[in-house]
Amino acid sequence: MTYTIGRLAEASDVHVETIRYYQRRGLVGEPSKPPGGIRRYGEADADRLRFIKQAQTLGFSLNEVSDLLALEDGRHCREAERLGAEKLAVVRERIAQLRSVEKALAKMVGQCRNNAGKVHCPLIASLERDAKSATVPSCNHRERQASGVRPRPSRYG
Repeated sequence: MTYTIGRLAEASDVHVETIRYYQRRGLVGEPSKPPGGIRRYGEADADRLRFIKQAQTLGFSLNEVSDLLALEDGRHCREAERLGAEKLAVVRERIAQLRSVEKALAKMVGQCRNNAGKVHCPLIASLERDAKSATVPSCNHRERQASGVRPRPSRYG
């Protein structure tokens, strides 16, 4: 079966511009255009697009997807395993951080429930405290660097 780029996008559940972007990045090939004709894509192209989308769903960046695609000949299983293990470690670290944040937020929300009728909100008070005495786990720039998470610019300075 062959596809036009529009049909390929539909079959792969991506946008046409996504396919073009992946082509520019070298993730998907661009078939030659016959004189006066339309480029045609095959089932392998649809499979590749689905692979890219699935890898992104699992948290792989496009650079990491590119690395995985370079290993797709089946002879580099150990290297693919290493990349997967690295991604798994990052995911587990994020889960641990989120559990810590969840615990701190649950505690603050619980304090709010017990604060009926008082003017000052415990959640806001907790967030206003100095980082050293706050109950929220710290997430400073050095910790983010150590964990491989890029710092995000703050809107507030």
